[in-house]
Formats: sequence, structure tokens, C-alpha cells
Amino acid sequence: MLTDIVLIEILIAFLAGLLIGSFLNVCVFRLPRDLSVVQPRSFCPGCEKTIAWHDNIPLVSYIALRGRCRHCAERIPWRYPLVELATGIAFAFCAAAFGGFTLMAVKYAIFSAILIALIATDMEERILPDEFTLGGIGLGILFAWVVPMDPGIARLFLSRYLGPVWSSIGESLLGAAVSAGLIWLMATLYERIRHREGMGLGDVKMIGMIGAFLGLPAALLTLILASLLGAVGGLIFIFATRKQVSTYELPFGSFLGLAALAIAAYLTWPLHGGR
Repeated sequence: MLTDIVLIEILIAFLAGLLIGSFLNVCVFRLPRDLSVVQPRSFCPGCEKTIAWHDNIPLVSYIALRGRCRHCAERIPWRYPLVELATGIAFAFCAAAFGGFTLMAVKYAIFSAILIALIATDMEERILPDEFTLGGIGLGILFAWVVPMDPGIARLFLSRYLGPVWSSIGESLLGAAVSAGLIWLMATLYERIRHREGMGLGDVKMIGMIGAFLGLPAALLTLILASLLGAVGGLIFIFATRKQVSTYELPFGSFLGLAALAIAAYLTWPLHGGR
């Protein structure tokens, strides 16, 4: 049962998620264009005028401006409020699942934020920035040291020799290396058989990041679920838009992100009395 203190922390986590989501929107727009995410201040892509602070409040400003730029009236993409809201909900979920502000909640909140940014970037630009994928692998391994992971394949062999902390790091490294290696092998075989690229290195690095955070078994589950979601979602989109199957570029990273969020939520919520 959630206490009043935990409920307050969940609310704070939601508000913090909205702010982080606003920053993620900056990253989604600027990183694929090799622009700094720090300078200059937020600006309208249409008229390039600087956005005032009161027009840059997550969700609130979008509603107040009715989804349009104050200066040029160009429509603000739906991606902006959706990323902000999704990040806020994800942060609140993590705080609720782990009983407030805990290291485990912080780990999964950061993991969720990375996934949401990658989903949006891949959907919009078909790019998975290294800042999130390779940086995420490093963060996943670091969190494995700070917050030991649940027993996995690596710990079955290493725990008696290295102890829980190093076994946790080993699980993170194994999850990153094996999952990335597996998807790289699949992509290489597909390219040699079909003579065209079916999956980019960004997807390889992204599944490695997921393995670093969740471990190998969860990364493999993510890969299976993402493949199913991608197959069904891709067919629906191709049918609805009448695009050619041979030329349509499936944003597989977006499906990886959605699957990883679902797997992470399933693995964490029941373990902490959230039912």
C-alpha cells in the first residue's frame, strides 16, 4: 500500500519526468542534425525565433498555444507533448513500483527516458544516436555495479567466485555482448542472403544497451517481442499507406524500445507489491 510520502514522491517523479521529457525533445530534434543540445536556447524550427520560458512549460504551453508557435503559427508536432507525457508517466511508474526515490527507481527511470528518446528519434529520423545507445551501455554497466541485478546466467557461474557485485557486472556485460552479437549475426546473415541491409548498427547497439540494463534473458525476450510487434505493426502500416514492402524502412529501434518498456514494466511491477 502506498503511503502519503510515496504518493508525494510519485507526483514529484511525474513532474521531473515532464521536465526530462522536454529535454529529450531537444535531443530528438538536435542530435540527428549534429546540433548542440545546450546552445542555443530552444527555438521554433519554422521561424527560428527563440521560445520564451513561458512558452516552453511541458504540456501546459502546448495546450495554451493550441499546438502552434506563438510567432509563426506553425503547428508543433504531436511528438513534443507525447514524449513529455510518456516520460512523466514512466518516472511516476518507477517511483510507484519501487516505493519512492530509490536507486532502483532511478535506474529504471533513466532506462525509460533513454528508450523513449530512441523510440521518438527512430520513428522520426530513422536514427539511433550513439549518445543514447553507447552511452546507455555504459550507464547500464555502471548501474549493475551500484544496484546489483537479479540472478541471471552470468551469476550462476560467477557468484561463487566473484560475489554478487561482480556477478551483476558480469551479467550486464554478458547481456550487452551476447544480445548485440546475436542481432548483428542476424543482420549479417540477412544482408548476405537478401543482398540488402535489413538492420543497422544502431539496432545492434540499442539491443546491447537493453541487455546492459536488463540482463541477457530480458534482452532476448525484448528481441522476440519487438520482432512480433515489428512484423504486425509494419504490415498494418504498409497496408494502410500502400507502401512497397521492398522499399519500406521499418523503424525497428522504435519496436525494440516499446518491447523493452513492456518487458521492464512486467519484470519490475509485480516484484514490488504493485498489483
